[in-house]
Order: sequence, then C-alpha cells, then structure tokens
Amino acid sequence: MIKSMTGFGRCETGNESRRIVVEMKSVNHRYLDISIKIPKKLNLFESKIRNLIKEYAQRGKIDIFISYEECMENHLQLKYNEGLAGEYVDSMRQMAEHFGLPLELSASSLARFPEIFTMESQELDEEEWWQLLEAAIRGAAEKFVGTRTREGEQLREDLLGKLEMMTEYVRQIEERSPQIIAEYRKKLADKIQELLEDTQIDEARLVTEVTIYADKICTDEETVRLKSHISSMKDTLMQGENIGRKLDFIAQEMNREANTILSKANDMEVSDIAINLKTDIEKVREQIQNIE
Repeated sequence: MIKSMTGFGRCETGNESRRIVVEMKSVNHRYLDISIKIPKKLNLFESKIRNLIKEYAQRGKIDIFISYEECMENHLQLKYNEGLAGEYVDSMRQMAEHFGLPLELSASSLARFPEIFTMESQELDEEEWWQLLEAAIRGAAEKFVGTRTREGEQLREDLLGKLEMMTEYVRQIEERSPQIIAEYRKKLADKIQELLEDTQIDEARLVTEVTIYADKICTDEETVRLKSHISSMKDTLMQGENIGRKLDFIAQEMNREANTILSKANDMEVSDIAINLKTDIEKVREQIQNIE
C-alpha cells in the first residue's frame, strides 16, 4: 500500500504510578526529518525513539510530542543529609564552648536547619520507563501509519483517474495528427492552384512540402513515450510502499514530453489538448509530492 506523508497518531499508556502521552504528526518532506519534544527527564531515550520511528516511516517531516504525569507521590523520597547534620552539631558545640553557653540540642531542633531533610525524586528505572514509552510510541505510530495509508489509497485512486484522462488526451492527439496533415495538404494545394490558375500542380513538389511539414509537427515519438510513462506510473502505483521518488521522476519525464508536443503544435485543437495534458501532469506532480 502506498502512504501519504501527512498523518497523525496519538496514544496514551500508563500504570498505577505514571501516565505517558505520545502524539505524532507529519507533513511532506524530501527526506525523513524527525523532531522530538520530550521532557528533560526522558532525554536519554531520544536515540531509541528515533530508531523506533524509522520502523514506521521513511520520508516526511515528523513532529513527536511526549509528555508524562506522575500519578502517585511515591516517586518522591525524603533524604536525610547525615554529613551536613554532623557539621551543624560540631559547629554548635564549638559555639557553646567558645561562649560558655549550654548546649541545648535535640533532633527536632536540628531538623529545622536548612538542607537537613530534602525531597528528591526516585532514581529513574530505565527499563520500566522504556517499556511504557515504547508502548505509547508504537501505539501512536500505528495510528499514524493508518491515517497515512488511508490518505495514500485516496491519492492512488485520484492519480489513476487522472492517468486515464491523460491517456485519453494522448489518444486525441494521435487521432488528430493525420487530419492535420491532410488539411495542410489540401490547403497548400488550393493555394498553389489559386496562384498558378490553370497551370498543372507539381505533385512531387507538393508531396515534398507536405512531408517537410509533417516531419516538423510530428509528435509520434512523444506520444509513444507518454503512453509508456503513463503505463509505468500505473504499474508503480500498484507496487506498494516507498514509491514517491520514482513517481516524481516519471512525472518529470511526462512533463518533458508534453512540453515538446505543445511546442510542435501548429493546430489549435492539438494545442488545447496539450495544455489540458500539461495541466493534469502538474496536478499529478503536486499530489506525488505527498507520497512517501
């Protein structure tokens, strides 16, 4: 299945202690460009996250937003600074001895001094965090790929419809070309007859002029190549994933042939058809820019 480069996915996972939310969105880009907005606490997982996303996407500018919430207070621990408490006690003893004061010291009074007790976060359990984070990322990525795939299928159907219309334009050009030669021959013969009046027309000269004109406006090679490119694009659209670059190259070749046909056109009808052909090719090229 082909995929669009536009997608969105969201997933939330968690346990009794914490909750993680991951959101992903993307737009078209020539290469894979991953931008991750992640809490500082989880920065150590950034490399793993990038490698994980590469399993789900090959092209596109992908923005990933990760947030978490601690659900319980047990992630904080009360820390007792024994060394600092000892320094406070030693200093107060020195003060009491120096000034001849009684030393009235208790644990409760010592606890009131700064930095004796502090609240600190528990050490990060990397394995537990990564299990939750990976589950959330994969859940979001699967939904993200789902939206890309659905849009990709819509793009394919629309492109196939445009290719059918382009095939019809090529058929019209091929059908019109012999008529142009015949009309030119008649117009040239009538003009010569008018100029020479009763004089016999030199058939060989007439044939030569018509042949030169036919060669000048001939688009047989271009229409043959166009049909080949259209067929190749249809086949590529049915192949599956990662076809965006190939489709873009085929569209460029199609545009080149259409430009040549338009430059050779010496007939209003063929010119109009060629313009319609170029218009559809440009529409196809625009849509292909959003295919992975």
